[in-house]
Amino acid sequence: MIATTPDAPLGETPRAAPPRGHAPRGVTTAGIAVFVAFMAAGYAYNVTFVQLGVTDLGRRLVGLDDAQVAGAMAMLAIVTAAVAVAVGVWMGRVGVGRDLVRKLRIATVVVAGQTVLTALAPLVATEGAFLAWVLLTALALGVGVPVTFSLAVHLVPVRRRGLAAAGVTAIAYAFAPLGSGDWTIEPLARLFTVGMLLGTAALALLAWRDLPLVRAWSRQHQRPAFGIGRYLRGPAGEGHAAPRVGADPRVGAARRTGADPRVQAVARARADARGRLLSVLALLFVVFFVDSLGFLRLVDTPFYVAETWRSAAWGPRVTIAVAHVVAAFVGGTLYGALGERALLAWVLGAFVLVHLGYQFDAQLGLGDGRALGIPILYAVAVSLYTVVTFAVWADLSTPDTIGLHAALGVAASAWTATFLATALALRWAAAGVPFERHVALVNGVALPAFLVLLVVIVWPRPRVEAAA
Repeated sequence: MIATTPDAPLGETPRAAPPRGHAPRGVTTAGIAVFVAFMAAGYAYNVTFVQLGVTDLGRRLVGLDDAQVAGAMAMLAIVTAAVAVAVGVWMGRVGVGRDLVRKLRIATVVVAGQTVLTALAPLVATEGAFLAWVLLTALALGVGVPVTFSLAVHLVPVRRRGLAAAGVTAIAYAFAPLGSGDWTIEPLARLFTVGMLLGTAALALLAWRDLPLVRAWSRQHQRPAFGIGRYLRGPAGEGHAAPRVGADPRVGAARRTGADPRVQAVARARADARGRLLSVLALLFVVFFVDSLGFLRLVDTPFYVAETWRSAAWGPRVTIAVAHVVAAFVGGTLYGALGERALLAWVLGAFVLVHLGYQFDAQLGLGDGRALGIPILYAVAVSLYTVVTFAVWADLSTPDTIGLHAALGVAASAWTATFLATALALRWAAAGVPFERHVALVNGVALPAFLVLLVVIVWPRPRVEAAA
C-alpha cells in the first residue's frame, strides 16, 4: 500500500514524506513578517498607484477622455488576467509552486521592472506611450500575482493565515488614508519608487544569497501545517488518499465500481473543494466590482472625500485608518471561525448600507460631507473582504495548485472586477450619470448578491469538514 500521512491532501498522494515536528518559532515568525510586509507593499501599490494614479495619468497628463482611459483600464484587466492564468498553469506544470528560491527570483525581477515603470510614469505624455506603459504594467502584474501569493505555502502556516492577512490589510489600508492625501501620479510615483527600490534590494538579498533562513523556509511547504490548505483536509481517518488500483484486487474492483468508501470520500472532498473555489471566485468578483464601481465615483465627488479620505486635517484620516486596522484584525480572527462566505455576506451587507446612505444623502441633501459614519462603515467592509482575499487562495490549494488558484482568484476574478468596474465608472461619468443614480446602480448589483448569499449560507448542503 502507499504510505500516506494523516494530513495528506484529499485525493492526492504526497511526493515525499513531509518533515515532522514544528518549525522553530523564529523561522515561522520571520516568514510571516516577510510575507506581510511584501504583500502589504504590493497591495498598496496596486490599489493606490495603479488604480488611482493611472487614472489620473491618463486623464490629466496625457489628456485622454474618460472613455479612452476606460478602454485602457479594460485592457489592463484582460491582459493581467490572461498572463496570470498562463503563469499559474506554468508554475503547476514545472514545479515552481514548490520552489521558493525561483519564486523569489521571479518576484525580484518583477518588482525591479515595476520600479522602472513607476519612475517613468510621470514622463508619459502621449496616448501611444500611455497604452504601452499600461500593457507593460499588466504584464508585470500578471506574472507577479501567482508568484507572490504562492509564497504563503512556504511562509505562513495554515492556522496563522487569517491573522497574516489581517496584518497585510491593516498596513496597506492604514497607509492609504494616512500617506496619500494627494492621489495624483507625481507624488505617488516618487513615494512608490523609493519604497520599491528598497523592496527590490531586500528581495534580491533573499533570492540570491544562500541564507539559512531561506533554506528553512524553502522546506516548509512539505509540512502539512504549511502546504495543505485548510479546505483540503478531511475528517481524521477518512479520505486522505485514494487507494492504489492494483495494490489489492479487491481495492481495484471497489474503486472501479465506486464502492470503496475511501474513493467516495475523496470524490466528495474534491467536489466540495471545486464548489468552494468557484463560489469564492464568484463572490469576490462581485465584492471587488461593487467596491470599485462605488469608490471610483466617490473619489471624483469632492463633497464626499474632501473632508474624509482627502481631508487636510489629520483627524478624519486617522479615524478611517484606525477603522481599517481594527476591522482587519477582527476579520482575521473571524476568518478562522466563520469561513469566507459568512464574512463576505457581512461585506456585501455593509456595502448595501453604505451606498444606500450615500444615495439618500445625495437625494435628500441631509449631510455636509464631513460625517464619518459612512466612511468608517466603508472601511470596515473593505478590510473584511481584503482579509479573505489574502488568506483564502492558499487555503484552497496545495503547492502545486496555489499558482493557478491565486491567478484565478486575484487576477481573473478580483483584479478583472476592479479594472472593469473602473472602466464602467469612467464611462458613466463621461455619459453624465448623476451621483445618486450611480450609487443606486451600484446597489442594484450589491443588494441582489447579498440576498442570494444569505440563501446560500442558510441552505443545508453536504460538505467535508475542514480540519482545525
